[in-house]
Amino acid sequence: MSAQHPARTATARHYLMCRPTYFTVDYRINPWMDPAKPVDTALAVLQWERLRELHRSLGHTVELIEPIPGLPDMVYAANGATVHDGRVLGARFRHPERAAEGPAYEQWFRDAGHAVVKTAEYVNEGEGDYLVVGDRVLAGTGFRTEPAAHAEAQELFGVPVTGLTLVDPRFYHLDTALAVLGDEIMYFPGAFSPASRRVLRELYPDAIVADEAEALVFGLNAVCDGRHVILPQAATTLAAKLAARGYEPIGIDLSELLKGGGSVKCCTLEIRHASAGGPR
Repeated sequence: MSAQHPARTATARHYLMCRPTYFTVDYRINPWMDPAKPVDTALAVLQWERLRELHRSLGHTVELIEPIPGLPDMVYAANGATVHDGRVLGARFRHPERAAEGPAYEQWFRDAGHAVVKTAEYVNEGEGDYLVVGDRVLAGTGFRTEPAAHAEAQELFGVPVTGLTLVDPRFYHLDTALAVLGDEIMYFPGAFSPASRRVLRELYPDAIVADEAEALVFGLNAVCDGRHVILPQAATTLAAKLAARGYEPIGIDLSELLKGGGSVKCCTLEIRHASAGGPR
């Protein structure tokens, strides 16, 4: 391994997930959803369980929120909130089909004893559009999260929030076009406006750049613990790029859940606890 890419170190993470007990595709709110295509809910559950057990096998804590009948997209836990330094910003969904998910996730955090849980004033879809990279939050907009929500997140978390505009409806959330690798990222430039591409190049000149084929198998909807990167098993080219950078890619099949427009990251909400001294 070269000096440029030193050995990667994994750190234990705390995740929240939701079993896809009621997963189906009965409506269409993104280009990946097609109610005419059959959904195998039992297979979706099996694939999800493999992801949960993979997280656990890597030493991470996984908690579960109870699924609610009539909320088939609740499995995409990352959309339910954003947690940074012990503070929780609830989600406010754009589409009415998912509106009840926001309060359900907020209640879970309150019941779990989180001291700061804020109900969002503006539309934001949790970690779907808010990705924490070191001491910065990258914030997507263009299809779901409102630009005004970015300032709301900055005020709550007390860190810089950098807005990025998505322009391709296939990549309707930031976490479908960009993945966090510790203090680094990997992303698909074609999903972003020209100005946002310039921002990303300036902030992350050494980022891993994915091509369209890698993005279309949701290779960027990935979860990294500093060393291991869990991503869709179809993203073999992207996995090779990660390995060349010293990461350990682990492929997994979540093809049934892709029918709803989500994969590894969509199913995994990270709970980032307060740093020493507690929330600001």
